[in-house]
Amino acid sequence: MQLKGTLKTRLFFPLFSIFVIGLLFCLSCATGNPYLKIDNAVEQGDHQTGIAILEKDKKAIYRDKDAILYYLDKGMLAHYAEAYDDSTQLLQQGERAIEEAFTKSITMEIGSYLLNDKTKEYDGEDYEDIYINVFNALNYYHNHKIEDALVEIRRMNNKLRFLASKYGEIRTNLQQKALAEGEVVPPNPEAATQFSDSALARYLGMLFYRAVGNYDDARIDGDQLKVAFVNAPSVYAYPLPPSLDEELGIPPGKARLNVIGFSGLSPIKNEEAIRIPLPDFRYIKIALPVMVSRPSQVHKIEVVFDDGNRFDLALLEDMEAVARETFKEKVNLIYLKAVIRATVKGVTSSALNAAAAEADDGSTSLLLSMLSLGTQVFAEASEQADLRISRYFPAKAYVGGITLDPGTYSFTTHYYGANGGRIASFDNTVTVKEDQLNLVEVVCLK
Repeated sequence: MQLKGTLKTRLFFPLFSIFVIGLLFCLSCATGNPYLKIDNAVEQGDHQTGIAILEKDKKAIYRDKDAILYYLDKGMLAHYAEAYDDSTQLLQQGERAIEEAFTKSITMEIGSYLLNDKTKEYDGEDYEDIYINVFNALNYYHNHKIEDALVEIRRMNNKLRFLASKYGEIRTNLQQKALAEGEVVPPNPEAATQFSDSALARYLGMLFYRAVGNYDDARIDGDQLKVAFVNAPSVYAYPLPPSLDEELGIPPGKARLNVIGFSGLSPIKNEEAIRIPLPDFRYIKIALPVMVSRPSQVHKIEVVFDDGNRFDLALLEDMEAVARETFKEKVNLIYLKAVIRATVKGVTSSALNAAAAEADDGSTSLLLSMLSLGTQVFAEASEQADLRISRYFPAKAYVGGITLDPGTYSFTTHYYGANGGRIASFDNTVTVKEDQLNLVEVVCLK
């Protein structure tokens, strides 16, 4: 028996590609957690050591296709270490790389979707892309560049407006190319995310506009912050911070001190595998990434002054919830690609099995059966979710403020656990000036 030319083209070349890719992928899988030593340093608040370990182990942790991860991880650690210029440079490199990777993905050929996603360049998550601008804005603030900080906030707001329609063109192109090449065309899932505005971005915009004397835009951002809470109740499932109403009503001769506290670590990814049965004891495996939390010890943050004044910081933005919400849209695209990829592999295995049953002689039948089984085995081995994600964005952002007489103040920020025990404390001395932004940032990533 001879296989038809179309069968050879449709089966053996994809089979060879799948075999090689699966083998290379399986051989390249690493075990253990290469970030463990960095994570331990970060948990202790020793961000300089974390950076040193990251650089020392860079080649073991990051492949050439993981450049964005490197920029984001090191850029965030540099921010926490107060190396603000270095942080800005790294985060901007990451932002440009994300933009370039997205541009490539719009015109990507259908053949590229037959590869395991882990073999491709990491293109960043949406929440990473938007929060780059928050921390660059804070970098600029710490370097006394308020106007540059405002540019970053405006960039973030533009990204959020674009988010709802970001993947529509990619999904449509993928479906059209699949149809043109005779592949299975999955349905186009509806957009899942309703997140289109960030309370954290609006809060910082309000403070920065207030700092430059633009109270009209400061008021607008303050109002939009409240609208953000209303429009995304699944993200903002808690009350507005009580200090917000005081931010634009500073009495003459007084000054405002604001404190922003970050806690916890952003989510990571696990794999969720789905297996769909096919005839002849074959199946399609679909592997999807699922975001999972890294539990934080922090339950409460309190600011205590040497003179006895005190106030709590209130949760403004659950950044982990934003990560999950914005990932809903991208995971639809991942699902489309996974279905196409898995279907091609599954149909190839079933077609080989059917050809084996129709073979004229035993040796041909045995060969085709072995190829069918091999295709199924490597479909199982190679179909794995891409679990890459940056590791050092915080999970939550808390804010608070107090109106004071201008002067120099010493205070301590205490982080507490759920049982009331103190987790960490940070001492600050700050000169609070009238008609200026007096913003202190504290970080505990436990």
